[in-house]
Amino acid sequence: MTVSTLAPYRVGVVGCGTMGGGIAEACLRSALDVRVLVSAASRVDAARQRLTGALDRAVAKGRLAPADRDAALGRLTVTADVGELADRELVVEAVVEDLDVKRRVFKALDGAVADPGAVLASTTSSLLVADLAAATGRPGCVVGTHFFNPVPVMALVEVVTVEGTGERAAATVEAFVTAGLGKQVVRARDRCGFVVNALLVPYLMAAARMYEDGVASVEDIDRGMTLGCGHPMGPLALMDLIGIDTIATVAQSMADNGGPVAEVPALLTRMARDGRLGRKTGHGFHRYDPPPGAPRGAA
Repeated sequence: MTVSTLAPYRVGVVGCGTMGGGIAEACLRSALDVRVLVSAASRVDAARQRLTGALDRAVAKGRLAPADRDAALGRLTVTADVGELADRELVVEAVVEDLDVKRRVFKALDGAVADPGAVLASTTSSLLVADLAAATGRPGCVVGTHFFNPVPVMALVEVVTVEGTGERAAATVEAFVTAGLGKQVVRARDRCGFVVNALLVPYLMAAARMYEDGVASVEDIDRGMTLGCGHPMGPLALMDLIGIDTIATVAQSMADNGGPVAEVPALLTRMARDGRLGRKTGHGFHRYDPPPGAPRGAA
């Protein structure tokens, strides 16, 4: 079989937050049949509205034809019933970065997805994929798929396999990423942080600590890395883009799981607690105009 024939058409996505919504949008724009699972029936309409809005914005920017948007919405189902994922060929979990929560999701998916060869994938960026696979009766079909935010734009996905991962499961995920979504793959070992976050997160923590210690201003830290090192974005601006709460959670998980982060700077914890989450609230290390309807962080 070629890579393209292995690419799944019926895809499930668990969660419709920043990552889940982005993955679902990318799948819809790639003409896949998408079923999104949310945690409660009361969230179904909001999830569908979120994805409709994302596709509408793609149309407004000239990146998607109106007819393709309409066709994409015709391929979208949002549900709160895990049983409706029974016919999926691939399900991507994109819930909070918490081992217990993710393990419960994988246990539920294992019981719901009918095809024993269907692939169950996780977007975890700091947990071990093997720990998630162990929650299922099909560990050979569990693969890590670490997407990057914003998913529709970023071209890379880390594909993480564990000892015992079936060759077909790994090939299916790689086909999904490349032939299905038009992205590129980096293969990574199942270790805390994989490749990208094992390099990136310690760098971001060092930048936050530098500002916390009064070594340099926010602007000078970011300018130093953009002009001095040729980075497209400074580390503090990058944390604002990722979300202060998200990066703090990932860093804490890496610290707790023996990754290359000793501790999370107290500044990040305070910012997350105070609602200074970056671009999504209008205030992180920098100030921004928040998106319509977004809560404003504390000044």
